Amino acid sequence: MTLSGNLLGPDPTYLPTDPAAAELAGGAAADAVAAAHPTSSLAWALLAERALTDGATITAYAYARTGYHRGLDQLRRNGWKGHGPVPWSHEPNRGFLRALAALHRAAAAIGETDEVERTRTFLDECDPVAAKELGL
Repeated sequence: MTLSGNLLGPDPTYLPTDPAAAELAGGAAADAVAAAHPTSSLAWALLAERALTDGATITAYAYARTGYHRGLDQLRRNGWKGHGPVPWSHEPNRGFLRALAALHRAAAAIGETDEVERTRTFLDECDPVAAKELGL
């Protein structure tokens, strides 16, 4: 019998490269990129972060929730079973983690206490480093 993987829990999930990431890094507008690549968590996260900065909390919440759900879809397609590490150190995971953090911030801004607790717990379960890197 051969044992492999993490005996204490599921293996980390590593998302594939987001095809929209190169466009965003090249300076393309996040709204145009989200329209062209609606499955990109990173594009939705950037829209949410900008909306939060601009004080458009409800818009930020909607963008963040979209990025979060697109990320959940991608995680599931890549073997994630609803729990387990989603490492911040793996660049393609950051779009999902940023969308989750933006959802946390937007929920806090509108006083949605249950969502604030749930998103923070989820972010910490994915990778506690992510919360620190994202200023939470």
